[in-house]
Amino acid sequence: MIEFIEGNDAVVRGAIDAGCRFFAGYPITPASSILVSMMRELPKVGGVAVQGEDEIASIGMCIGAAMTGYKAMTATSGPGISLYSENVGLAIMGETPLVIVNVQRQGPATGSATKGADGDIEFMRWVTSGGLPMIILAPENVQDCYTLTVAAFNFAERYRAPVFLASQKEVAMIREVFDYDRARAEAPPAFARPVAAVDCVYEPHACSAPDQVPLMSPIGGPHLVRYTTSTHDQRAYLTGDPEIIGAMVEHYQRKIEAHAEEMGLYDEELEPGAETLILAYGVSARSARAAVKKARAAGRRVSLLVLKTIFPVQEKAILRALEGVSRVIVPEMNLGQYVEEIRCLAAGREIIPINRMNTTLVTPSEILERGGLL
Repeated sequence: MIEFIEGNDAVVRGAIDAGCRFFAGYPITPASSILVSMMRELPKVGGVAVQGEDEIASIGMCIGAAMTGYKAMTATSGPGISLYSENVGLAIMGETPLVIVNVQRQGPATGSATKGADGDIEFMRWVTSGGLPMIILAPENVQDCYTLTVAAFNFAERYRAPVFLASQKEVAMIREVFDYDRARAEAPPAFARPVAAVDCVYEPHACSAPDQVPLMSPIGGPHLVRYTTSTHDQRAYLTGDPEIIGAMVEHYQRKIEAHAEEMGLYDEELEPGAETLILAYGVSARSARAAVKKARAAGRRVSLLVLKTIFPVQEKAILRALEGVSRVIVPEMNLGQYVEEIRCLAAGREIIPINRMNTTLVTPSEILERGGLL
């Protein structure tokens, strides 16, 4: 089925096909159409969608729904992420599966509510106290909005963690041709949440190794389930024991970082002998693809790496793309954020950040000119 839809519409399709049956959100441009569509579509499949009184209540309801057995999602924009911050930490501490869509807009503060940007990339990474790893996916187009939403739910459920979909206005609200049948065929199968056996002695955070993910049991189900925002042991009892606290923090870290490659979603077009690598994500990847095509037509050897998973950082894929390269071009619709992650891996190479934060897109011509590829 071929349609002409917005990225936000594709997010809704992907969420429902991934098994999402609870949504709560508060109106905010440019994410509001996700709320409206979920309120229209979720009841058709037996789900529940709620407009919360504010962002704090909305993410709180999603956490509650997730812990009772629902696959849950919320959506907002930059100012709303600020209000989500504490509850994102709660989701980490309680190992709660949750998908958070951030349809980014020009900031700071109220900013330009109807203009796109990628100014929240590092904000999402460090959104809450503790500095623990985050999973963040970045769609490039409408097709990605569907596929990466399904992937976001799968990662959230598989690793018992909050997952961000780092969309932005230019991806979310521009209509494109969308091949629904192709999208469903290319998307990973929906991951079913593993649950503890009814007759087991249940411990909410029990695992035999730091990188393992504990089984869940729904609140209100067959087991007594304790849930807390404070430091706790594997039974979810509060503790001040440094050894236990350290072991739990290591677990929160390792269950993400040890599986980073399993979350690796990216497109690579590596050209033998290339001296230049263009590394991009999100809407800027579209300009990067056009720039690579023009540069190659002009006889330039250029490699391209488009990241869909931006956190955890896909170090092996990036290092592979950097082999033999003497310079790296990183276009972003911000003042230079993800480029700092690349600097850590690209020592000894020339780094060329191409940044825009004036509500307009980075263009292919700008990448070619400032990257010395003309």
